[in-house]
Amino acid sequence: MAKVISVSNQKGGVGKTTTAINLACGLGFSGRKVLLIDLDPQFNATSGIGYEIDENTKSLYEVFIGGNTLKEIIVKEVKKNVDLAPSSLDVAAVDLILLEQKNSQQNVLKDQIDSVRGDYDFIIIDCPPSLGLVNRNGLAASDSILIPIQAEHYAMHGVSQLLRTIRKVKETLNGNLTIEGVLVTMFDSRTKLAHDVLQEVNRTFKNSVYKDYIPRNIKISESSIGGQSVFEYDSTSPGAKAYAAFVKEVLKNNGY
Repeated sequence: MAKVISVSNQKGGVGKTTTAINLACGLGFSGRKVLLIDLDPQFNATSGIGYEIDENTKSLYEVFIGGNTLKEIIVKEVKKNVDLAPSSLDVAAVDLILLEQKNSQQNVLKDQIDSVRGDYDFIIIDCPPSLGLVNRNGLAASDSILIPIQAEHYAMHGVSQLLRTIRKVKETLNGNLTIEGVLVTMFDSRTKLAHDVLQEVNRTFKNSVYKDYIPRNIKISESSIGGQSVFEYDSTSPGAKAYAAFVKEVLKNNGY
């Protein structure tokens, strides 16, 4: 039965989608069966993992409006052991559609995910950089949330709001939701600022912070542009080695 992990931070530019892609691919390369769900209407996880959508693509939009089931839109083996539930621009309208519905507006996704849990070891959800109903659907359907935080100015900006949302989801929708972990990204070891941010993150989240952090590395950015994980693009790069160590930490924390 799959562990469902949402990768979420409403602050943009923190490496959220990059982390979702490389976590999914890293778990897949380790032999685990993975489903990557792209809830972001910008569909960066979909394109970043190398899948091109067109006007005929069935996306999460169809799942939210009841046109298709999650199982029906899944694209098999976009990477080794990794299936994809793609997003599209239409997902941007889902918040408004859900607002018009009176019942279960924040639980549409949960039953759909539960129906495919038995097919996977991990389900990774790339949440949109917002705190709307689509994001809440992701959190309501998840076992845990993984929070990427960049080692730059205003790194903690918005985190308190995200934590309030997590508490609200736990109180109203998903009492079992936990913090999977906090991942520091874009870490530049040459700067005092990066070390100061790392200290602050450790003070705030304590044992929830991953020991391995992700360095600022151009190979990570280049890989997603080419529709590849950083492991495929340059397995010897500092970025690939850091994400590999992070994936091992996730596996260990989950009993593998």
